[in-house]
Amino acid sequence: MATLYTHQTSNIRKTYLLFTLFFVFIIGIGWLFSSLYGDPSILFFAVIFSSVMSFVSYWYSDNIVLAMAKAVPVTREKEPALWNIVENLSITAGLPMPRVYIIYEDAPNAFATGRSPERGVVAVTSGLLERLDKNELEGVIAHELSHIGNRDTLISTVAVILVGFISLISDFFLRSTLIRNREREGGGQVQVVLMFVGIALAVLAPIAATIMRLAISRKREFLADASGALLTRYPEGLANALRKISQDPRKLKVANNTTSHLWFEDPFDKPGERISWLHKMFMTHPPVWERIRALEEMSK
Repeated sequence: MATLYTHQTSNIRKTYLLFTLFFVFIIGIGWLFSSLYGDPSILFFAVIFSSVMSFVSYWYSDNIVLAMAKAVPVTREKEPALWNIVENLSITAGLPMPRVYIIYEDAPNAFATGRSPERGVVAVTSGLLERLDKNELEGVIAHELSHIGNRDTLISTVAVILVGFISLISDFFLRSTLIRNREREGGGQVQVVLMFVGIALAVLAPIAATIMRLAISRKREFLADASGALLTRYPEGLANALRKISQDPRKLKVANNTTSHLWFEDPFDKPGERISWLHKMFMTHPPVWERIRALEEMSK
């Protein structure tokens, strides 16, 4: 049976693997473009950059994500009902009390972040508090606490920073390669080959980054749903919350493709709206009906 800590060790290993792949990618692209431009300092910069970004993403990624979401910390005095739910479920789960944040957005949603249970954060939108009843809100909070207990938040939050910078770097090198190609004529066969490899790598890197994010996102939602239902002992509450959130037409303004995998429900999957083919190909959440069906089976 799924528990909070089923994949904790696995997620820690995946995080170290993610750091390793990031090192290899950045240093590899640095070597490629240092050869392309004949400038060894690019490789030196790549080594320094990958080291600094790995440090920043591990120690400060949670604060960066909270800033991106415009989340505001709250206290027991300001939101006593929300605070009590988080506190009671944390005790039940055997987790430290996480920090609690509110995002003043009408669209109902939530996410968890933090590199460890001791640094855990639960953030909910004001729309979530308005739309859900107590049982439904407990289901969502239990789901997010399951992410914290299972260390999903570590790899997911780190991925936001690393994947975001991979995309930015790839876009920069693609543009600089195209500009340099227009300014230079000739250059030899090796130079031409390196140029085309550099262009291909820069084009494919954001896709590879998205696939990497997808690989660490989908299955964890089923596990967090199951663990959350075990915490509340009421799968129907979580299932009803999924129905309400997925059917709400309001857009989450602070969401973007880089952080979409963090949210309780995909903020870009809205009723009556067409999803772009690219986002559909790399959706970070399982279909809502599959998650609801799994929860309904638990309640039988």
